[in-house]
Amino acid sequence: MVEQTVVSRDSPGHPGHPLLLAVVGMAQLLVVVDTTIVNIALPSARQALGMSEMAAQWTLTAYTLAFGGLLLLGGRLADRWGRRRALVTGALGFAFASCLGGTAGDAAELIAARAAQGVFAALLAPATLSILAVTFTEPAARLRAYSALSAIAMSGSAVGLLAGGALAQFLDWRWCLLVNLPPAIATAVGARASLPAMAGESRSRLDWTSAAVGGGGIAVLAYALSGATDAGTAPRLGLLAVGLALLTVFGIRQHVVRNPLLPLSIVADRTRGAACVSIVATGFGMFGMFLFLTFQLQDVLHFRPLVTGLAFLPFVVANVVAATWLTRRLLPHVGVRSLLAGGMLVLAVGLALLTRLAGDTPYWTLIAPAEVVLGVGAGLSVPSAINRATAGVRPRHSGMAAAFATTSQQVGASLGTAALNAVALSAAGTSAVSGYGVASGWAAAVVACAAVIVALLAGRTPRPSEVESRAPTQL
Repeated sequence: MVEQTVVSRDSPGHPGHPLLLAVVGMAQLLVVVDTTIVNIALPSARQALGMSEMAAQWTLTAYTLAFGGLLLLGGRLADRWGRRRALVTGALGFAFASCLGGTAGDAAELIAARAAQGVFAALLAPATLSILAVTFTEPAARLRAYSALSAIAMSGSAVGLLAGGALAQFLDWRWCLLVNLPPAIATAVGARASLPAMAGESRSRLDWTSAAVGGGGIAVLAYALSGATDAGTAPRLGLLAVGLALLTVFGIRQHVVRNPLLPLSIVADRTRGAACVSIVATGFGMFGMFLFLTFQLQDVLHFRPLVTGLAFLPFVVANVVAATWLTRRLLPHVGVRSLLAGGMLVLAVGLALLTRLAGDTPYWTLIAPAEVVLGVGAGLSVPSAINRATAGVRPRHSGMAAAFATTSQQVGASLGTAALNAVALSAAGTSAVSGYGVASGWAAAVVACAAVIVALLAGRTPRPSEVESRAPTQL
């Protein structure tokens, strides 16, 4: 039996202490920002290190593959080690990997450092969500915590573009990696100060076979959907088949082993399933949008890197306001299902607006208003989705539920980036911009259809006013 620390209400480790939420938010920001902060600086890094086009693509893909492939294992390790240890280890490892990348002398060192960042991000992300799941059990406090975290999760990509543009323009591309050191170290120190000693399941047996099969399946799918391979349609379809086969074997194994890596009860719940469908669809639309708008702003409107980052501020502001203010006021009156489906429909409207993109489209009359609508849609649906995806799970499985939710977002982002980019290229014709419009229309249709599925799947869930508060679970 692992001894558990009792936390007084006046100590920094008490669930109500704002330092805890700040630490968790900073950890989440590290994970999300690094999916995009290197993008704008990549041309400078490529020139400085003499990188090939394939090596430049692998600089982005290495992070995604390591992160997505190891998320399930990271969630299980968070449950096994205890969440504070997982958070501190992930933050310090992330700082070390960022330092290696920022001082890289060639392309191989940079790619290896990005892969190491993904490894430690796969430990950080489930730990942050599971800490919220077992700490904020009172409905109103839980909604506030998840609203803040989802605002960070959805706006972090845009913040990464802004930070990457500023650093690349005024300093050097290396600072896009070195900038992670202060917040990562602050996260580790803050976790030690704000989180109590956490009980883990150190006696439970870790199923390494499931970790290899499941992680391998996700990594193969991510690789097939990324731009890292241009071998053609047939090899790509072969990789997709291999990835799906590995995930099928993984699912069967979870049904028969004694200590499954991902208990099937986590995936079987209808409301949790609807939440994960929402997360996948939102990631599908949002990450495709970031890609096309970045191309539109830089290649068509010829914005400088910093201005490109600033151009995403309407989305960031709308997303933060909707996630932290509007969602909390609507949920007691309309319920989770309406927020999930309604937010996705608003998101689909924002994507539909981008079908009007053209070579002479002014920023203020179309792009900025579309960003506001997209920000509101994501701000309404994502907090409720993340909340429901981790609700009602036993504390000892909270890391796995968090990992499953984060994996859903990664799958959606990979699908959106790959599928919508393929649509845009095939529909480009004489102008790349026309392809962006067609792809945005497909994204809107996919998100709208997913909203209908979510509404049918979720059923009615209790509103916060109808849910009895439970006693907080100590970490």
